[in-house]
Amino acid sequence: MNASLRKWKSRIMVFTMGLALVICLLPLASLLSTLAVKGGQAITVRFLTASWQPVGERGGGIAHAIVGSLYLLGIASLIAVPLGLLKGLFLARGEHPRLASLVRVLLEVMSGIPAIIVGVFVYTVVVSRSGFSLGLGFSVIAGALALAMIMLPIFARTTEEALRAIPRAVDEAGLGLGLNRRTVVLRIVLRSAIPAVLTGLFLALARVGGEAAPLLFTSFGSNDFPGSPMRPAGSLPHLLFDYARQPFEQLVEQAWGAALVLVTMILGIRLLTNLYTRWRYGDGDNA
Repeated sequence: MNASLRKWKSRIMVFTMGLALVICLLPLASLLSTLAVKGGQAITVRFLTASWQPVGERGGGIAHAIVGSLYLLGIASLIAVPLGLLKGLFLARGEHPRLASLVRVLLEVMSGIPAIIVGVFVYTVVVSRSGFSLGLGFSVIAGALALAMIMLPIFARTTEEALRAIPRAVDEAGLGLGLNRRTVVLRIVLRSAIPAVLTGLFLALARVGGEAAPLLFTSFGSNDFPGSPMRPAGSLPHLLFDYARQPFEQLVEQAWGAALVLVTMILGIRLLTNLYTRWRYGDGDNA
């Protein structure tokens, strides 16, 4: 009797967990299906390769926004990745625990700051041409800096966790072989944690890839293909924000298409990261 009761309890719990999983996946499935239906109507080769055209004219596309998003994410990564990697190394393998605790708290505070506040801060100290500011104006650099500030705490903490997953015995083995500490950390520990570090980088990119609020105050937006990093540039989140609130059906349809492209781009980055780590480091990685 007890064995039969345990089996029924197990079945009920499995059914409950499966039902909870389905309930959690329903909003995601609804979102993706809506994007596929409404956004798919706008997706054409011309839509993906052409730039902006005035309302009412045929052939308008979002290529300038796609290139602008990649441009912004690339420069933001160049700023955030080296700093985040160094911070992660310091937090995981540093020899100053009190300072590491302070840095960890500051990173937690940074990760909790709303994105729009980051945009206002960068506008005040970088964009604005009055007061205490560099006065650079709206530019790709300003937008990338805002995105980098959002990426930094996420990437630093995930890098720390990835490095902490490597046992200290690895460090001791390297030091026992006569290697100096820097070589052990950079060539052995970090190399072993690269799959998880890349996953952390993807999480950071996915976090900022859809941010529109900080870009409203920094890169501002443009209907032209991005050129100089000191000039404004468009992006998919900014275009989506701008088009979705327009009264023109043509622009609303393009906004749905831009949303589908943005989600596909982020999923594509994740898929490529996963494929690379599996190819480079095998199936036993942490990614």
